[in-house]
Amino acid sequence: MIDTLGSADVVIIGAGIVGLAHAYEAVERGLSVAVVERGDRATGASVRNFGHACATAQADDALRYGLEARGRWLELADAAGFWARRTGTVMVARAEDELAVLREFAELRGPDQVRLLDRSELGQRVPVGPDAIGGAFLPEDLRVDQRAAVEAIARYLAGRGVVFHWTTNAFAVESGLVRTTRGALRAGHVVLATGHDVDRHFPELAERFQVKRCVLRMLRVDDPHGREIEPAVQTGFSLLRYSGFEACPSLSAVRERLTREKPELIGIGLNLMYTQRPDGTLTIGDTHTYDTTPAPFDQEAYDEAVLRETAGLLGVGQLTVRERWRGVYGSGVNPFLIEAPAERVRVVAVTSGIGMTTALGLAPEVLDGLLAE
Repeated sequence: MIDTLGSADVVIIGAGIVGLAHAYEAVERGLSVAVVERGDRATGASVRNFGHACATAQADDALRYGLEARGRWLELADAAGFWARRTGTVMVARAEDELAVLREFAELRGPDQVRLLDRSELGQRVPVGPDAIGGAFLPEDLRVDQRAAVEAIARYLAGRGVVFHWTTNAFAVESGLVRTTRGALRAGHVVLATGHDVDRHFPELAERFQVKRCVLRMLRVDDPHGREIEPAVQTGFSLLRYSGFEACPSLSAVRERLTREKPELIGIGLNLMYTQRPDGTLTIGDTHTYDTTPAPFDQEAYDEAVLRETAGLLGVGQLTVRERWRGVYGSGVNPFLIEAPAERVRVVAVTSGIGMTTALGLAPEVLDGLLAE
């Protein structure tokens, strides 16, 4: 194939947050960068989320990447012109075992990362229903405008010389070359960051790491209280989904009780939480189902469960829905998939649903290793 698209020091496939994080890091190192994206803008998991960078709730590599990403998020927000703020996260406890987990977590992490809240303090920070008994505030977490951030970062990077090849499919990746539907790109190094579509390029790799598609159900609703809600808000169901809480001895009691009392919600992978958008509406959700090739049919019972449980969390009878959508991300046996299928090529995927939290901290480490080849 004729070299029709030129060359770059780093060619990145995928313009979601993982791909853009690597593009940003490469530009910061003075490298030339080209990004290949099959759409005319990113519309995948990077915009279909809560806009929540929840570093505090992570552990191990995820915690390290999340802490590193926080400063980069704020730097990029200033440079690229999108909303981002250190809002913190409020964890709402509605049972004594959930409060016990938060006490243990506060003892593990210390007051700089976790501050316990009594019922009154909790209600001052966020609206809660009558069953809330207390909670915790994680002050260092961030929120970003997820619908604006990725597009703004791409514009900013284009202004710094990154070449974007939109509506262009990459169909072959090899050392030194990326073949696309618009021609070939010569590449010093390649980062493939296509999320759950890693199996479209390297199926054996996806099989080895058991990568499946995780389908979420999320909604945007009117705020029934009409008040500013700055932090992200999470619940006892969230305790079961984040690795940082696994060090808490009381977590098993929470899991056992919720499985016994709410088996249908555990079965659909409910992570009951919400964030407020800049326009005042609430992003709520979410449920999780897993399959290599998900069925195209959405069950209304999932949305009904999210609406019912969120209304209870907020202490209201019902919610007015403005939008519904399906999110999809890659899920695997490890939280991160970082592999070298060929020389000077990296496949990078956040296979745990925390790309917004970790990508900007993950990219420097990946490029350190890739550029050393």
